[in-house]
Amino acid sequence: MSKLVIVESPAKATTIQKYLGDDYEVMASMGHIRDLPKSKLGVDVDHDFAPVYENIKGKEDLIKKLRAAAKKSDEILLATDPDREGEAISWHLAELLGVDISRENRVTFTEITKNGVKNGIDNPRRIDMQLVDAQQARRVLDRIVGYKISPFLWRKIRKGLSAGRVQSVAVRMVVDREEEIRAFKPEEYWSIDAMVAKQQGKAAEKKPFPAKYHGVEGKKAAIKNQEQAKAILEEVRSAPFVVSGIKKGVRRRSPAPPFITSTLQQDASRRLGFQAKRTMKVAQELYEGVNIDGLGAVGLITYMRTDSLRIAGEALADATKFIRQTFGDSYALPKPRTFKTKKNAQDAHEAIRPTMIELAPAKVKANLTSDQYKLYKLIWERFIASQMANALLDTVSVDISAGKHSFKASGFSVKFDGFTALYVESTDNDEENGTRLPPLEEGETLAVAELTPNQHFTQPPPRYTEASLIKELEENGIGRPSTYAPTLTTIQQRGYVEREQKALKPTALGEVTTKLMKEQFKDIVDLDFTAGMEQRLDEVEDGSIKWEGVISSFYKDFDTTLKEAEKNMEGTRMKVPDEETDVVCELCGRKMVIKHGRFGKFLACPGFPECRNTKKLVQETPGVCPVCGQKIVAKKTKTGRTFYGCSGYPGCTFMTWDTPIEDRCPKCGSTLFRTNGRFKKIHCLKEGCGFEKSAPAKKKESDGDA
Repeated sequence: MSKLVIVESPAKATTIQKYLGDDYEVMASMGHIRDLPKSKLGVDVDHDFAPVYENIKGKEDLIKKLRAAAKKSDEILLATDPDREGEAISWHLAELLGVDISRENRVTFTEITKNGVKNGIDNPRRIDMQLVDAQQARRVLDRIVGYKISPFLWRKIRKGLSAGRVQSVAVRMVVDREEEIRAFKPEEYWSIDAMVAKQQGKAAEKKPFPAKYHGVEGKKAAIKNQEQAKAILEEVRSAPFVVSGIKKGVRRRSPAPPFITSTLQQDASRRLGFQAKRTMKVAQELYEGVNIDGLGAVGLITYMRTDSLRIAGEALADATKFIRQTFGDSYALPKPRTFKTKKNAQDAHEAIRPTMIELAPAKVKANLTSDQYKLYKLIWERFIASQMANALLDTVSVDISAGKHSFKASGFSVKFDGFTALYVESTDNDEENGTRLPPLEEGETLAVAELTPNQHFTQPPPRYTEASLIKELEENGIGRPSTYAPTLTTIQQRGYVEREQKALKPTALGEVTTKLMKEQFKDIVDLDFTAGMEQRLDEVEDGSIKWEGVISSFYKDFDTTLKEAEKNMEGTRMKVPDEETDVVCELCGRKMVIKHGRFGKFLACPGFPECRNTKKLVQETPGVCPVCGQKIVAKKTKTGRTFYGCSGYPGCTFMTWDTPIEDRCPKCGSTLFRTNGRFKKIHCLKEGCGFEKSAPAKKKESDGDA
C-alpha cells in the first residue's frame, strides 16, 4: 500500500522520508500552491467576500507531479506546518488533488524527530476548517486593505507604494517615536559621585568604592543646576562621611521562560545582531532537519511559530535529568518550573525548545552553519536555564551621612549562581551594578578619595530596534508570531523605514505616507482598532464568530472612508521632501539630493528636467582600506545588512562586517575597526599587525565637570 505525504519544504521532506521508509513517498508543495490573483482584487465583495483563488504561476510542473503521485497513491496525508497558514495550504492541496476533507487525512509534526513523526502519522485528524477560515479572513482583509489603499497612495504620493493592516501600524509607531524624539526638550540635572574607602582594616578592604548623592536629611533631592551642585560640594567637603545605615538581604533571580517566536526574535537581535527575517530562516532550518553525524537528518528544535509557554512533561523530565548530571543536584528543581501563557496566546504548540536535550550545542557544532549553531545554542541554553534553580545574590545597601546630606552605596555578590551558570536574558539596557562592598559598620567614618560633580541632560526616548518594536507590537496585540518578521522586512524594503546601526528610523517617505494615513485612514493605523480586529480574527479561529461577518462589518465603514478620502484629496498630491547632500553636481553646480528608486537610494540633481545628472549614493566612512589605502564605504546586502568595503572595488576586494572608526592603529597606523557582536573589541585588520583591545562602553548621557 503506497501513501503520499505532502509537506511544504524539500528539507522537511528529506528528514521525514528517512523516518517513514519506503512505504511512503514524501513530496514538497514548496509553500502555497494557490493564492489570490496578483493582477486583481480576487475577492467578490458583493457575495460574502468569497475569495477567488488561482494556481500560482510557475508551479504548473509541480502541480502535475503532485496530481500524478496522488493518483497512484492509496492514501494521501497532508502534513504541512502546524499553524493556520499550514492548515490553509493543506486545504488548498485537498481542493487541488480532490482529497475528501471529511476524512482524517491531516497530520502535524510539532518536532521533526523519529517520535514526533511517528506520533503525527499515528494521530491523523480532519482539516480544521476554523483554522482555514481564520487564515482566509486575514488574507481577504489584508488584500482589501492593500489593494484598495495602495492605488490611492500611488495617486497621492508616488507609484509603487503599499499599505497594510499590520505594516502601516508598524510604520506609524516608528514615525510617532521619531516625532517624540524631535519634540523632546532636554532638561539639565547634576549628580555628585563620591569614591569613599574604609580607614581601618586589611589593604584589600581599603579599596575605594562608589557612592552616589541621595538628598538632604534622608529625603531624595534632585540637583538641577551647577550652582546647586557647587553649594552641596562646599557643604560636604568639610563634613565627615559616616556610615549611618546598613541593609543586607538576599535577592532571588529567576530565569526567563523558554522562547516563543517574539522573544526569540528579540534575543537574537540583541545578542546575535540577527534581523527577524534571518532568525526565522535559521529557525526553520533547525526545525525541518539538519544532518547530524551518527543520526542523519533530524529536527533540532520544536515548531518555531508559537506564542505558548507550555512544555511537554517528557521534555521537562529530560531537562531535569540533564541538569542533575551536568551541574549537580543543587542546580535542579524539586519539581519542573511552569510558565503562564498570556491570555490571548494560541496554545496549539509548545514553546520553542530543543527536541533532544542530550544534543548540547558543542556536540552538533561541526554539523551546523555558523548561524545555525548560534541560534541553536541560544534556544538550547534558554530552555535548560528555564528549568534550573534561581540565582541567589547577597545584597547590601549603605546609607552614608555627610552633615545634613546623604549618599548611598549598593552592591551585591553572588551567593549561588543557579541558572546564570548557563544563560542570562539580555535586555535593551543590559547592565547591572555588581560592586562588591567591603565589610562596614554603622558609625564608621570613611575616607573620601574623590568627589566629582557631573552634568547630565535628560534623554529622549530611544528609537525602536527590531527587538523593541517586536516587543511593542506584541504588547499592543498587533499581529501574530508569524507576521513580525515579514512586517519588519516589508517596511524596510518599501523604503518607509531604514536602519541606522540597530535603530529603526523613518524615511521622509515613511513620514509623509503615515501623515496621509493618519488623516484619511485613521482606523487602519490606530493601535486599538488594529488590536481589536486581531482579537476578532482570533475569535474566527476558535469558532465563536463567522469570518464573513468580520469582513462585512469592517468593509462597510472602510468603503465609506475610502470614498471620503478620495473626495477630501481630490486634486491634491503630497510631496516627499528631498534630502539634500553636500555632493555638488559637476554639471550644474547644485547640491545633489537623495532619491528613492526601484533599486534603492541614488543621488540626483534637483535641477531636473534641465539637468538629468544622477550617480550612485556612496556612504563614506572615516576609514581607509588596510589593503590599498583607498576610502572605505558602507554597503548593504540584499537583506539590508550593512558591511564595509574598499571604494576601489573590483580592483580591491577588501570587505568586512566590522565598523571602521576614526582611530588609527598604534602599531602600524592603519584604520581600526570595531566588531559588532555582543563582546565588542577594537582591532586592526592590516595583514600581519594583530593589534586589538577591548572596546570601551558607550556613554549613555553627556557628562561634564563643574
